[in-house]
Amino acid sequence: MLELTGPTLPRRTRAMALLATGAALTATLLGVASGPALAAPTAAQAPAGAAAPDISVANVKAHLNQLQSIATANGGNRAHGRSGYKASLDYVKGKLDAAGFTTTVQQFSSSGATGYNLIADWPGGDLNHVVFAGAHLDSVSAGPGINDNGSGSAGILETALTVAREGYKPGKHLRFGWWGAEELGMVGSKYYVNSLPSTERAKIDGYLNFDMIGSPNPGYFVYDDDSAIEGVFKGFFATRNIATEIETEGDGRSDHAPFKNAGIAVGGLFSGADYRKTAAQAQKWGGTAGQAFDRCYHASCDTSANIDDKALDNNSDAIAHSVWTLSGGSTTPPGSSFENTTDVPIPDAGAAVESPVNVTGVTGNASSALKVAVDIKHTWRGDVVIDLVGPSGRAYRLKDSSGNDSADNVIASYTVDASGETANGTWKLRVQDIAAQDTGYIDSWKLTF
Repeated sequence: MLELTGPTLPRRTRAMALLATGAALTATLLGVASGPALAAPTAAQAPAGAAAPDISVANVKAHLNQLQSIATANGGNRAHGRSGYKASLDYVKGKLDAAGFTTTVQQFSSSGATGYNLIADWPGGDLNHVVFAGAHLDSVSAGPGINDNGSGSAGILETALTVAREGYKPGKHLRFGWWGAEELGMVGSKYYVNSLPSTERAKIDGYLNFDMIGSPNPGYFVYDDDSAIEGVFKGFFATRNIATEIETEGDGRSDHAPFKNAGIAVGGLFSGADYRKTAAQAQKWGGTAGQAFDRCYHASCDTSANIDDKALDNNSDAIAHSVWTLSGGSTTPPGSSFENTTDVPIPDAGAAVESPVNVTGVTGNASSALKVAVDIKHTWRGDVVIDLVGPSGRAYRLKDSSGNDSADNVIASYTVDASGETANGTWKLRVQDIAAQDTGYIDSWKLTF
């Protein structure tokens, strides 16, 4: 988390001053006026879908151990412009690439060094409505930055990997970001937001920020920037009987600020930095009153030993809950199939015929590897042209005609990228015989999600 410098002011006053300055600068760069945030979806507005799975805190800690090892091997830190930062980015990118995300590395310059942002998109979901979770990946130069902010980076990484493992199909498009040079003034996230065309900024329904989620003397703080997103987080913690407080210590000091200044709804979580825990907070959350939430804030002792496992676990689960709730998707059980076995005659050299399948109970979008199995009986399959037609009316060509293919029947399986289609609705197999003298019929066909 960024540490403010300059004239001595109350923390809240300094934060508000930074927000005001950032808003004016961002408005100038983007060519837009600062205004009210976009409305974020509430849980009630999001389509009903699967509940978020439990995030393995052991897996989150394994990522933190990797970040610690990277810092140890690279001069003790993962700061902007240092080899430890680029190695951290490469580690995260490798995990996401292997899981099937589309990753993009964005370069920028700051303080005479090259910086990097990493953006990861999960295939599918409505591209006009984006739910975006982010965290800064850099540390200060004084230490490895395992709580600040390896914790947030590892939490969203494991959430993203869980999306892939669960085969989650979001109704809205999911995007994750790891920002560089946050400790120098949110440089990476500012660069990203300022680089976005206004049409792309307008597609982001909400940005969720996670900067320090495993403080060793933790509190449970929720950003109050957008009431709908705030309610999603508070609702989650209420189910675990964990009281929350409004986050003010870091207001404007992390990567949500550039998004907020650009008119995007924001929210997030924070477990506390160098402020001291009060007696009332210690009674509510446990821990030690009079001691900083993180005594190793921006120090060399911010190592893998500087983490509270319970806070890390609760906050990682809260990240997943917010992603699942706000994106309104579903987890389709592997092998869910929909089939039509009614015979449909195919006229010789005639018009195309269609066989429908009605898909229900699968919220979100279809797979990028939708399986289509067809069984067509025909005396000259070279005459046959086959298309899959999605609920939108878009046709996906499965098979073209071929005058040289004189064999009987088409019994085959095809894979279609239908991630742009809403899964629920009527799908059709469209078949046409384009030449004379041979006949056949659709015996059956099946979609497997």
